[in-house]
Amino acid sequence: MFEKQVYVNRRLKLRKMIKSGLVLIPGNTESPMNYKSNTYRFRQDSNFLYFFGLDIPGLAGVIDIEDGKDCLYGNDFDIDDIIWMGPQPTLKELGEKVGILSTHPFKELQTTIARAIKQGRKIHILPPYRAESMILLEQLLGIHPSMINNYVSVELIKAVVNLRSVKEDVEIAEIEKACAAGYEMHVTAMKMAKPGVSEQDITGAIEGVAISKGYMPSFPIILSQNGETLHNHDHSQILTSGRLLLIDSGAEYSSHYASDFTRTIPVDGKFTERQKAIYNIVLAANNKAIEISKPGIPYLDVHKASAKVIVEGLSALGLMKGDADEAVANGAHALFFPHGLGHMMGLDVHDMEGLGEDYVGYDDEITRSDQFGTAYLRLGRRLQKGFVLTVEPGIYFIPALIEKWKSEKINESFINFDKVEEYIGFGGIRIEDDILITDNGCKIIGKRIPVTVEEIENIMKG
Repeated sequence: MFEKQVYVNRRLKLRKMIKSGLVLIPGNTESPMNYKSNTYRFRQDSNFLYFFGLDIPGLAGVIDIEDGKDCLYGNDFDIDDIIWMGPQPTLKELGEKVGILSTHPFKELQTTIARAIKQGRKIHILPPYRAESMILLEQLLGIHPSMINNYVSVELIKAVVNLRSVKEDVEIAEIEKACAAGYEMHVTAMKMAKPGVSEQDITGAIEGVAISKGYMPSFPIILSQNGETLHNHDHSQILTSGRLLLIDSGAEYSSHYASDFTRTIPVDGKFTERQKAIYNIVLAANNKAIEISKPGIPYLDVHKASAKVIVEGLSALGLMKGDADEAVANGAHALFFPHGLGHMMGLDVHDMEGLGEDYVGYDDEITRSDQFGTAYLRLGRRLQKGFVLTVEPGIYFIPALIEKWKSEKINESFINFDKVEEYIGFGGIRIEDDILITDNGCKIIGKRIPVTVEEIENIMKG
């Protein structure tokens, strides 16, 4: 939690960006696993955290644009809560921590919203993603949950995206802490990996690294020898000699700022020549993207530049052919690189994705492509100083996709399918770093996780 002035300033900035009405930002409630008192680990709504800072369930914040008042709604803990949880701050004390003097019982939120509606005032809400939030909004606004998204405030979405996209110094410091934990998670995995070790053992160990530091994983850990499956959460295999292990994981710090890294390592501790050749193409694509990322450049262009490096590398190995620029323009690279280069990162590992990817990653100038592969690019707009984002190119040999493209003769003028089929069973390689856009370029956040062939092999040797 930051100093209260951070939250006061954020709400002041938001107020200047909204013309009129009330901004309503509910926090999250507890989520039961199988009965009411046995809950999942609580995760506060990121927008509530950004403007109100309180990591406690059952709260809601209201920003009144006209009268300049910020209000916090919630209930004080009763004696039963205190018996089970120990002494707890009052709602008034919580409000003071974030610069709010007007605090009210949660039931009064209904009265506040009803009064504003009766006065014909606009109630600005963000897209809800939890059923309980939809039900609350139905109770407050009289809108059926299935219709809620028709009433979200685009004005508020754009204002929140504008503010949260450019990270403050205090936010960058928190992300650096999360990245330090991510570094340790990945190095731990590198040191553990060897034939005969289970994927689940490594997954448990690196999750334990995050938890032991008071963090938690920023998303369910992806760790698999079947790296051609982009988000593979199955950890049931035993590591086998000759295979690659793809590890996509990060930590979420206690402040809820995230990190997100991917490394791909050889189970044997040493890359084969074929693995090394593909790996170095992906690394070159990653380094190229980092080299050219700077304020003013569309991230769509960075994505295409990274894709071109992949095409050139695969052409040198005989897997692709033809002009590299034409191949990228036609989307031929997407047989091997069928996803976007990266995404925003901050309080959410896919930052603000709940507000709508096209509001976060695109704008009136740069709109989302409908081309296979590039359509999955979450961030295409021009980069700005203060953006934090991921750079994560990859090469994957996906049997079903190869079969589909070959049978339908998709981009056959750029792809040597007979050669490609020799790589079925190879798996996939992804390399992901987190970067901060600076005045004239970018920098990798924190200490870079071992990434070259030599660095990885040295770590795995112990």
